[in-house]
Amino acid sequence: MQSFRTEIENPVVEKDIIELANKIELFKNGKIDEEKFRSLRLARGVYGQRQEGVQMIRIKVPYGKLKSNQLRRISDVSDEYSRGRLHITTRQDIQIHYVDLNRTPELWAELEKDDVTLREACGNVVRNVTASETAGIDVNEPFDVSPYADALYKFFLRNPICQEMGRKFKVSFSSTDEDTGLSYLHDIGYIAKVKDGVRGFKVMVAGGLGSQPRHADVLYDFIETDKIIPIMEGVLRIFDRHGERKSRAKARMKFLVKDIGLEAFRELIENEQKAIEFKSVPIDADAYVASKPVQVEAPQVEIKEEEAFNLWKSTNLIPQKQEGYVAIGVKVLLGDFYTDKARLLANLVDKYAAGEVRLTLRQNIVIPFVKEELVPFFYQELEKLGFVEAGYNKAVDITACPGTDTCNLGIASSTGIAEELERVIKAEYPQYLKNEDLVIKISGCMNACGQHNMANIGFQGMTVRTKDKLVAPALQVLLGGGNLGDGNATFADKVVKVPSRRGPEALRRILNDYEANANGKQFVEYYKETGDRYFYDLLNDLQDVTNLTQQDFIDWGNEDVYVKEIGIGECAGVVIDLIATLFFESEEKIENAKESFENEVYSGAIYLAYQSLVNSAKALLLAENKKTNTHAGIISQFDEVFVESGKIALGTSFSELIYQINKNAPTKAFALDYISSSEKFLAAVRAFREAEQAQEA
Repeated sequence: MQSFRTEIENPVVEKDIIELANKIELFKNGKIDEEKFRSLRLARGVYGQRQEGVQMIRIKVPYGKLKSNQLRRISDVSDEYSRGRLHITTRQDIQIHYVDLNRTPELWAELEKDDVTLREACGNVVRNVTASETAGIDVNEPFDVSPYADALYKFFLRNPICQEMGRKFKVSFSSTDEDTGLSYLHDIGYIAKVKDGVRGFKVMVAGGLGSQPRHADVLYDFIETDKIIPIMEGVLRIFDRHGERKSRAKARMKFLVKDIGLEAFRELIENEQKAIEFKSVPIDADAYVASKPVQVEAPQVEIKEEEAFNLWKSTNLIPQKQEGYVAIGVKVLLGDFYTDKARLLANLVDKYAAGEVRLTLRQNIVIPFVKEELVPFFYQELEKLGFVEAGYNKAVDITACPGTDTCNLGIASSTGIAEELERVIKAEYPQYLKNEDLVIKISGCMNACGQHNMANIGFQGMTVRTKDKLVAPALQVLLGGGNLGDGNATFADKVVKVPSRRGPEALRRILNDYEANANGKQFVEYYKETGDRYFYDLLNDLQDVTNLTQQDFIDWGNEDVYVKEIGIGECAGVVIDLIATLFFESEEKIENAKESFENEVYSGAIYLAYQSLVNSAKALLLAENKKTNTHAGIISQFDEVFVESGKIALGTSFSELIYQINKNAPTKAFALDYISSSEKFLAAVRAFREAEQAQEA
């Protein structure tokens, strides 16, 4: 085992980093299965990329707020361990690429010096908690959602109940009824509300994108702020127990709620409340430390290009509820920028704003708390960084995932076509520099990281095949999606599939038709009136693959002939099916449960013991080639195969034993007894397995 040391003061964080270093060493020495190791590193933000031998590192930026010192720290880390490029994701994270796996523990340790974490940025966990980028400054917000997003993020980070779920779990907070946090496409989404003078949230549940987008249901019209954490804990416990685990395609929470129905799901959550330690978690919003603007005199500047400055002001300034201040929207092409600019930006906001930036869901940057009289100065300074492109959050501001640049699952180039479409709009449709009602998004595959199926105009990377079986990159054109506010939205329809090189022509036809016939209607409304058949007829001839040219076989942003290459996706981890590994994990979980018990975290100790019980049962079922799709299924099958048949005597049913978890409050006495039960159960199933193997030998 390699000896790895950190200078981290927080012992919990230090233990995490040392564990990653040790597991890397065990993996290199062939002592940990590749699939098990993949699951572990994903939950620590270490993600395989398209290029062999290097990793993408996802840095968690809770609700998109990044302090200037943290931005400098991330820049230093990118320079030292990567290539000096930062990528803003559609979930307000930052990604860096081409990192050596062996250096990831020291990279993480460097980040933690400024309280920046990788923990649970990937994997089957609660992912980054996102929020409206204007939280705290929005002129329409009933209150600042930041303290609540912060409290929820901290409560579930490293929480035992959500470390090994069947799939990832996404959370959002929206400041206003405009729903800029996009609650309707999240596993759980909170929209700020005030009822009878009391703060609270509308709760949306079980939304999602991907190949089968699902609009979230309203779980509760209104709950008070102290209930958001207990409600989410109940949701997570039910998802963990009943969610699909074998088939990744059906493992998101949207499928569970679709299968059992919203009322049954809500009943399960309410029945689970007895097992939840904290029925109310008050959040002291006043104690939340928000960044404050500096008081500084405005330097005198002379604007040379008044027309460009005025256009920029008309598209990139965001009103603030704080009198005398505005926020500045910085349009970041494809979310990519470099560390030299990042440091200068950090210095600028330190000295002249509030020492923070916000990362947005559209892969941009917001600078809050800029004094109105400082706007010309900021324009001048941002111009030096190349950060004054007009059209922030407007039609020309296209969202795109990395696609085939670095992602294993990318089918066609997202970034290349996005750059070309932005060029077309600027050159041929300059009026859209100011249009914020038209949203264009691009994904390199069906997983929708670029959120293409919630856009007015969306493009999804695909392929087309000629009669001669030649394969060319293609784009599925989707139309009519849109955010309607207050948790309501429509998803885009698939209309046609065209070779990628015809993407710009498809966009031209759509925009030309919209310009000529919409009569001022928003695109969502116009599309609803005309319908998919109308646009199918408009674009149908572009689908013809009998007349492809040589250029059609070269994807945007590339020089070589297109080759379809899809790797193994890692977005949600993997299923571990090795019996010995499961027993080992059960042992580890019992040890962790005892540690939690010693620290008087009884709820966590109980849940770790529960996970050990499930793991141990799963191991024996796998040995019998039985399905282990859900925790609930594992529990009922274990009774059927081993207890009712008399093969294993427990003195009770396995269901009765394990389901004590939701029938008892998380007391010290129950925790002690439940941990003891998990130890005895592990001993019993191991003994059974050993006896079976001895007979087979």
